[in-house]
Amino acid sequence: MLSIVLYQPEIPPNTGNIIRLCANTGCSLHLIEPLGFELDDKRMRRAGLDYREFANITLYPDLPAFRQQHPQSRLLAITTKGQIGYHQVQYRDDDALLFGPETRGLPQEILEEIGPKACLRIPMMPESRSLNLSNAAALVAYEGLRQLAFPDLD
Repeated sequence: MLSIVLYQPEIPPNTGNIIRLCANTGCSLHLIEPLGFELDDKRMRRAGLDYREFANITLYPDLPAFRQQHPQSRLLAITTKGQIGYHQVQYRDDDALLFGPETRGLPQEILEEIGPKACLRIPMMPESRSLNLSNAAALVAYEGLRQLAFPDLD
């Protein structure tokens, strides 16, 4: 199943919405520290409602720790700096969709390490900066799930 990886997320309601997304799709959620909030933040709980108990959530001190625990996963960075559309890649069930912090995106060194063929973008109007993190995660996750024939989803 697909994984959603949030690198140093900053805004609690976005993470709460993504928890709800993961609970409803079966995607696992991986949070890379430091977080810009406490996991019990009431704004995050409100956005995630009572879905946290239905989502598979794991916390990591850094991205190398995630990669060490998931060496089989192909890491796909979702970034405005990507040259490949998120809809132009063939998803695999062990893919990890990596999203950066809301205010600054993924660091350049991570994008360089991942490489341009694994940096995906969401098409937008030329003047636009970015989409909301939870909206972007939903778009990309559902495209991957669609390609995988919505495994285990009804």
